[in-house]
Amino acid sequence: MALIVVAASSCSVLRGLRLDGAYGPHCFSFVNRDYETVARGGQTFSFPTGRRADWIDTLHFYAVKVGGKQYTLPEAMDFKPASQGVMIFHRDSLVYDRYWGEMTADRVATVFSVSKSITSLLCGIAVDDGCIRSIDDPVTDYIPELRDRDPHWQRLTVRHLLDMQSGLDFDDTYSMHLKDLKRVRAIAHLNYGRNVMRQVRNLKFRCEPGTEHFYESMTSQILGIVIERATQRPFAEYLSEKVWQPLEMESEGAVNVDKRGLAQSFGGISLTLKDLAKIGRLYMHGGVWNGRRIVSEDWIRQSSAYDTSNDGYHFNWYNTSSFGMKKPAHPGFYALGIGGQVLYVNPDRDLIMVRIGMRSVEPAFLPQLFEELSNIWPE
Repeated sequence: MALIVVAASSCSVLRGLRLDGAYGPHCFSFVNRDYETVARGGQTFSFPTGRRADWIDTLHFYAVKVGGKQYTLPEAMDFKPASQGVMIFHRDSLVYDRYWGEMTADRVATVFSVSKSITSLLCGIAVDDGCIRSIDDPVTDYIPELRDRDPHWQRLTVRHLLDMQSGLDFDDTYSMHLKDLKRVRAIAHLNYGRNVMRQVRNLKFRCEPGTEHFYESMTSQILGIVIERATQRPFAEYLSEKVWQPLEMESEGAVNVDKRGLAQSFGGISLTLKDLAKIGRLYMHGGVWNGRRIVSEDWIRQSSAYDTSNDGYHFNWYNTSSFGMKKPAHPGFYALGIGGQVLYVNPDRDLIMVRIGMRSVEPAFLPQLFEELSNIWPE
């Protein structure tokens, strides 16, 4: 009954149900949506194959509960069987990969909120290019029509967007309970609305920007708008020039857009497992790709340094203090999307681990699993 009421109250909800069903989008459903192509360049880079780490298949190291039964990586990944893939790179070489169902290393798939971390990378490049003068600029410098709206807009900075401290009255509610009706309609409009900019103009604030960390997707959507306005380029076009082409991606990517062409920077980027790992390689090497600087070393440092403030979340990247894990000897950092999409990087151990799949593998939590595996990786 609640689902019927919610659907009847919103064109966006109805559109979402028609496109993706009651359970929402999965990693392959972007093909049914409006999207812009992220073009690759003429040159491509392929990771070499290193010595296989097949010992992973028989190593029982991951326990869902402290003191509980320990599982191998394939066993933990198989708690909820679904199309998925995992790839592990050590010292810039592929050493382990495994695929389930319809997933392959070359299949383009949506990484959902991992897109926020890619959007952060693009923001850092826009800062380096001088398009964004400072991350302490108010967003109204780039979206001037918001100056005449809620006065909080003039105190909201790009830095607040990067650290999820916007103070916006928005959350990522997918519950179909009647009490959540208003918020479900809002997240549905963000995902399926025809004019997201109109939704942005009508937003309200829950608290003063910069006063608390609260994760939600609208904040990263606004960051994407800032990038488009600052660069005066479509998001997919700038992403192609500044990331896809210099990182020598092997496949074209995709970015979902609304009917007016506004990119879904919060969760609409699709790419392959292999190409996602290249973003990890860029961060592993401090923002340099094969001798060419792509983004400043300081941007990488601020994104990836182990820092427990702000709930372990900085510049749209997490460290493992974000879920209460004690700091290990060799901490990594990661990007995370709904359904268990993960890009994990551990510079100390020279490891990159990526996973894309149709659904999460709960009760396993992959960032924790990858962090534990990194810290027992043989020298």
